[in-house]
Amino acid sequence: MNIWGQIWPKAVYLVCNYSPKGNWWGHAPYKPGRPCSACPPSFGGGCRENLCYREDSERPYSPHEPEEETNEIERQRSKAQDATVQSRPRTHSPSASTGTDDSEKNEVISTQQMSQIVSCEVRLRDQCKGTTCNRYECPAGCLDSKAKVIGSVHYEMQSSICKAAIHYGILDNEGGWVDVTRQGRKNYFIKSYRNGIQSIGKYQSANSFTVSKVTVQAITCETTVEQLCPFQKPASHCPRVYCPHNCMQANPHYARVIGTRIYCDVSSICRAALHAGVVRNQGGYVDVMPVDKRKVYVASFQNGIYSESLQNPPGSKAFRVFAVV
Repeated sequence: MNIWGQIWPKAVYLVCNYSPKGNWWGHAPYKPGRPCSACPPSFGGGCRENLCYREDSERPYSPHEPEEETNEIERQRSKAQDATVQSRPRTHSPSASTGTDDSEKNEVISTQQMSQIVSCEVRLRDQCKGTTCNRYECPAGCLDSKAKVIGSVHYEMQSSICKAAIHYGILDNEGGWVDVTRQGRKNYFIKSYRNGIQSIGKYQSANSFTVSKVTVQAITCETTVEQLCPFQKPASHCPRVYCPHNCMQANPHYARVIGTRIYCDVSSICRAALHAGVVRNQGGYVDVMPVDKRKVYVASFQNGIYSESLQNPPGSKAFRVFAVV
């Protein structure tokens, strides 16, 4: 059952249906007097728990008196109030779900990370061969490493990733995360001294890369990749995002999820992360990797979220989500 955009496997609707109708404005619900003093003679004076009771019946007496004509009218309830009463489910909270409930939600957990942990000596040429270069985590103390840095701003592929990040000013000697983008061949590389590191010059054509700071941005449950980091050329990195809590309860019409594992860029980032098992409903950090668009996005049900299918979307791109551990 879909309750406010969340799948509840064991929900029950509770509706109050009063009969005979009553609780009219200006009228008391009961006649004043001693309990059981107006019971029908057929009950033989039986009374149980202040209700008329007949020994040969398990049901207490419920009087059906004819309604009295009055000029009083029942005050109309608003539609919003009626909807609130009729649609309130009596069920357990998802946060207190059991293992059975998790299986019914088709629980999926992903701990795959986009950022790669590297040492101070690792060169981009060693780490990035024919694949997309993305995000790296550098250790502390790389300022004292003997690894080489070739170039300034644009660095040659045999440069140390972490020392190039320190040279450019993205990191200090405490380490941290750095985004790397390959920039193709450059005719030469200029030497310079920056941030305690002397880089080497090279006057020979070679492949190059640039480094950039990993930014962190808080987003809403409805934020999409299309809004956060639209695809540009040359390619730009998406910031690391922080998803708020309770995105499971977000309206699926405004926070859509399209695809499985690879999602269309009009999908909600946080709900896609929940669907992929990258983050829990308590929220947390998520890395986003832009990828080429897909002709077909497949629907699925994972972690209590139904994703949509889509074929041949016009002009849209795609993305993947990764855990931040």
